[in-house]
Amino acid sequence: MDRRLSRRAVMSGAAATAALGMTGCLQNPDPGGTDGGGPVERYTPGDTPGSGTVSVLGQFGGQERDGFLAALETFQSDSGITINYTPDSDFTNTIQQRAGAGDPPDIALFPQPGGMFDLAEKGMITPIDVYLDYDRLNSTLIPGFLDSARLQGRVYGAPMRMACKSLIWYPKQAYEEGGYADKPATMQELYQITDEIKASGIAPWSDGWGADQSTGWVGTDWIEEFMLRVHGPVVYDDWVQHRIPFNAKEVVDVFDLVGDLLKGEGNVLGGTDAIINTPFSEAPLPLFDDPPTAMLVRQGNFVTGFFPEDVQANMDEEVGVYAMPTWEGGFDGQPILGGGDLATLFALNDDTVKVMEFLTSDVFGKEWAQAGGWLSPHRTFDQSLYSSEITRQIAAIASEAAAFRYDGSDLMPTAVGGGSFWTGMVQWLQGSKTSQEVCDEIENGWPQ
Repeated sequence: MDRRLSRRAVMSGAAATAALGMTGCLQNPDPGGTDGGGPVERYTPGDTPGSGTVSVLGQFGGQERDGFLAALETFQSDSGITINYTPDSDFTNTIQQRAGAGDPPDIALFPQPGGMFDLAEKGMITPIDVYLDYDRLNSTLIPGFLDSARLQGRVYGAPMRMACKSLIWYPKQAYEEGGYADKPATMQELYQITDEIKASGIAPWSDGWGADQSTGWVGTDWIEEFMLRVHGPVVYDDWVQHRIPFNAKEVVDVFDLVGDLLKGEGNVLGGTDAIINTPFSEAPLPLFDDPPTAMLVRQGNFVTGFFPEDVQANMDEEVGVYAMPTWEGGFDGQPILGGGDLATLFALNDDTVKVMEFLTSDVFGKEWAQAGGWLSPHRTFDQSLYSSEITRQIAAIASEAAAFRYDGSDLMPTAVGGGSFWTGMVQWLQGSKTSQEVCDEIENGWPQ
């Protein structure tokens, strides 16, 4: 672990710059509204009456659909507006096709910003500052969330659901019996815990990147987590938006830091071969062996759905979780990497605005929260409404974050974020390419 600690001085300059830049980064540079030259007036009630029915297209179905519909019932009754929700597992392609054919839904719920930006650039989506109170919305959201929906100074979507990725999971009883700290303040302290676990005779970490054609995406999350912690949100944004090259020294250094952890002898159960060949959904399972064969796994809040059924049935007693900690000498604050569904408006009228105001407010989702499987992106959401203590812990972790940033690979061009970055991570982990070589190849292949 010593080489990681010696790198702090190398990282501190960029991290300090990032910390100083945070205040400006979280503000709307153009709340009054200009779009490519001309001013866009705010919408006022009565400008365009609605029809009484609003169509919504999203990706989530099954139990998630049920939770969403339950969260809409009271609003529909009180407002008199009927919401017709259509789930589509091929949402990414469907929304592009429908919008391109002149038949978009009134409102769409984008699981990633990329497709939203494509349509915003074509003038198909209304910026939120036209019809929502931007400052009020931003004041209740986890800091930085709206920046994930910003394009050329305008914000085109507002979050109605959050995913939290920056989480470290552990088997509660075994971890506590081992005497390991459950709230390490820094990654360096977490490395000390890693060494303590290793000294006890088991692997500290379990990890799995297997995902068929998508193998490697878990690896991109590791790089993104460290970019946020070591260099801070401003440098992270510059990297994701390609304002600095992918092979910048800051990025290559982070690859090396992640390699120190994942490639370190005995750090991960089964070593690098196991990481590549283990499906990401199976990575948590060694934590619940009897006795555990690994003690830690880093993954988002969705991973609980892959825990053994008996563990899921008794989550609060069986599972512990804490935030992936900060980097000593890096960004001065707790960053959170995640994602979320962004509500966007295609048809501007009184009814659609009322629906958007509700979907993006801190009172939306209480029924969904009680059913489970949903997190509010608002710091001001009533966390007592969540169905389990562990969900409330995760909500608190996200709510207390100094900065939230969207998954970087989801913001990069598809050829990178869903292509060369994934494959590059696999080549890097297997040792066929160095950190510098992988970063150089990704940079050289960045779409012009």
